[in-house]
Amino acid sequence: MRTYTLRDSATKRWLVMLAVSFTMLTGYFVADVMAPLQTLLENELTWNSEEYGFFTSAYGWFNVFLFMLIIGGIILDKMGVRFTGLMAASLMVVGAVIKYGAISSDLTPDLLLFGRKMSVMLACLGYATFCVGLEIFGITASKVIVKWFKGKELALALGLQIAVARIGTTLAFAVSVPVAKMFGTVAAPMMLGCIGLLAGLVMYIYYSVLDTKLEKQIQQEEINEPSDAFKLSDLGQLLSNKMFWIICTLCLTFYAGVFPYLKFATSFMIEKFGVTDDFAGTIPSLLPLGTLFMTPLFGTFIDRKGYALKLMILGSVMLLIIHLLFAVPSLNQSIVAVGLTILMGVAFSLVPAAMWPTLARIIPENQLGSAYAFTFWLQNIGLMGVPYLIGWELNKYGETVIDGTKHYDYTIPMLTFAAVSLVAVFLAVLLNVENTRKGYNLNSPNMKE
Repeated sequence: MRTYTLRDSATKRWLVMLAVSFTMLTGYFVADVMAPLQTLLENELTWNSEEYGFFTSAYGWFNVFLFMLIIGGIILDKMGVRFTGLMAASLMVVGAVIKYGAISSDLTPDLLLFGRKMSVMLACLGYATFCVGLEIFGITASKVIVKWFKGKELALALGLQIAVARIGTTLAFAVSVPVAKMFGTVAAPMMLGCIGLLAGLVMYIYYSVLDTKLEKQIQQEEINEPSDAFKLSDLGQLLSNKMFWIICTLCLTFYAGVFPYLKFATSFMIEKFGVTDDFAGTIPSLLPLGTLFMTPLFGTFIDRKGYALKLMILGSVMLLIIHLLFAVPSLNQSIVAVGLTILMGVAFSLVPAAMWPTLARIIPENQLGSAYAFTFWLQNIGLMGVPYLIGWELNKYGETVIDGTKHYDYTIPMLTFAAVSLVAVFLAVLLNVENTRKGYNLNSPNMKE
């Protein structure tokens, strides 16, 4: 007879989801807290658009070039969710403190490090360190949800975890500029983020207590028993899975069309749609706010009805159309910006709600940490390279100075985002073709009868 455990309690399952989601929420806030402050950074710290793009690209420095995400995935599969999550949350705090110190210190533009402004390089160091923790925590949170919800409301739980976490992005866009103006410094929102991360660390410690109780109730531990420990042969099996690689590259291209866009969205709203800097961050904040409601809706549909791969195609096509419309010069009314942002929120709800449960269905649970790690590692290549490319394009082709004030033309960057989205459409179609050819049946519902 099967032992009744904490995860059989709906209350406990959803409490776990909320606990890890809150920690992710605080991480997402810090990840995007500087995005609405591009103009203020250029004024207060004398950064230019290329330096801002360079700083934003630091997201993936350590994760991509030092393979920290892949190492984190191996640690996750070997050491479990409690150890890895606490390690990752602590790294987020350390990186955020370094980043805060860089932008709050009185570092003159004459102080250089490796040929760049000291404030830029130290902010990059802190951001890169923080992002190691954020990305490793992201794969840990996903594995926590799979551990507690597999065979139950998996897509809904993964979707809600993502949606709740993105409230952090919404808050970052909504409060960063007002807080910076209230305290008279761009460092103030970052301090708020550091305090939030400490609260997130405490919340994960609370989750760890629940997880310890769960494993004591399980006679044979599902993740940490010796027969399921990570082996190099498992890695070879994972990397030879064609479906896995299609999902990985779809993740890279789709997310590269959304997150890097958000880094420049506030400036884009000011330059193209003529809104005030106080209101400019509000429009992009509608995107993650909308996912709070739509991702669970799509997750429930996928759990009960299926069609996950078909929804990935729909979301990718929507993202392509949105960026193409953003690139049209004559569509410069603020109502257009609001409407397209809401549609982007729909697309950004569809694809993740379908993608992450699908990955969990094709990968054995003892390899899932490594699978998420490789997926996030590839995603980080896009999150690192695309923002730098956009910053370079603005600096090279889009910058003009009128009455001593810099202005930017975002037509070329929007076409770049459209090109990236087009690749995502191709990969989503390919995933459906491969599913049909191999008979994976991934368009079937997630929930077991």
